[in-house]
Amino acid sequence: MNKLRENHCLGQRCMEAGDLAPVVTEFARHLTALGHSNLTVSGYDAAARHLAQWLTLTKVAVADIDDGVIDRFARHRCRCPGIRREKGVSEKYVRRARRFVEFLGERGIVPRKPKLALPTRDRRVVEFQDWLRQHRGVTELTIGRHGRMVMRLLPALGSKPRSWNAPLIRDVIIAETKRVSLAYVKTMTMALRGYLRFLGARGLCRAGLDQAVPIIPQWRLSSLPRYIGSSDVEMLIATCDQNTATGVRDRAILLLLARLGLRAGDILSLRLTDIDWQQATLSVRGKGRRETRLPLPQDAGDAVLAYLDQARPHVVDSRIFFMSNAPIRPLTRSSAVSDVVRCAIRKAGITAPSNGANLLRHSAATAMLRGGATLDTVGAVLRHRSPDMTAHYAKVDVTMLLQIAQPWPGDA
Repeated sequence: MNKLRENHCLGQRCMEAGDLAPVVTEFARHLTALGHSNLTVSGYDAAARHLAQWLTLTKVAVADIDDGVIDRFARHRCRCPGIRREKGVSEKYVRRARRFVEFLGERGIVPRKPKLALPTRDRRVVEFQDWLRQHRGVTELTIGRHGRMVMRLLPALGSKPRSWNAPLIRDVIIAETKRVSLAYVKTMTMALRGYLRFLGARGLCRAGLDQAVPIIPQWRLSSLPRYIGSSDVEMLIATCDQNTATGVRDRAILLLLARLGLRAGDILSLRLTDIDWQQATLSVRGKGRRETRLPLPQDAGDAVLAYLDQARPHVVDSRIFFMSNAPIRPLTRSSAVSDVVRCAIRKAGITAPSNGANLLRHSAATAMLRGGATLDTVGAVLRHRSPDMTAHYAKVDVTMLLQIAQPWPGDA
């Protein structure tokens, strides 16, 4: 009888959500708040009501919903009231039903699906990551990357740090250079040095063993900075359609990158409280969580204000920049900022040496230097820790270089 009921969904009323009706209504309101269109919300609402009705007809308790139940819903020959008679429901329809089940889990109505277990981590590696978090001021992205890289090396190093020695450390790193790129190994050596210092300070391995980690040559300051000229920068900014929410947002992002040389991560972390409108300053927290207040140029400030007034979603979150498409959520990945630059380059039709957010950072530094700013000033704006990083931009100051260039022997 239950099998027959499941296959034919016999009932009297159309699309009745039963006891789940209030939750279905809350689900629809939630989707609307995320910025979904009325048509999209209507589709999700229908799928949620259909699932709720099918659960009632098949006598499946809400608390018993799991992947198996959803699979049965996906395979049933639909004769549910209010639904066209079909052999089954589409994959898109099932995805909408699964989203409703996720919503039920978020509200504690059904047990949440357990997250996939993380790869087994060594206890000392976890402590190392906690140490990085508390004392080194690095980002969670860097903490996770360092942990993964150390875990990658542990099988070759062994489980007893006190037995590690310099030849073993060198051999393990050299072996990695044959498997992955030198740039990747260079980052790996940074993680390993930090881990060895952490262990050494706690007496868990030989002191000074971090000095045995080979240095991977990478002459990152030997090339010229990748930048575009000021006219090209203005062309990128001009591509933003200020009649659309996306265009207003992108213009504000591009101006902050171009005028202040911000990093993509700076854009992601900006909060409403970081802007002092009275003093026309912007507070940014770069690497090492160091806070710096920068002057906010007039055009960049106007662009941010326009975004806040006209295009930013009405949300409680204090972060400034959000995705333009539903579901409404903050920008959380650096690639989203780079996509803004990449899209502007494509629209402007210019040739650029790179297409990420750093292109405008390098262009800002180059423009400041050519405009007469000193290296110290440029370094302060870009928040460089080392003067060598700022001196890298001196290579593009042709006027200054001509003053110190010596004549080539034999020239007239």
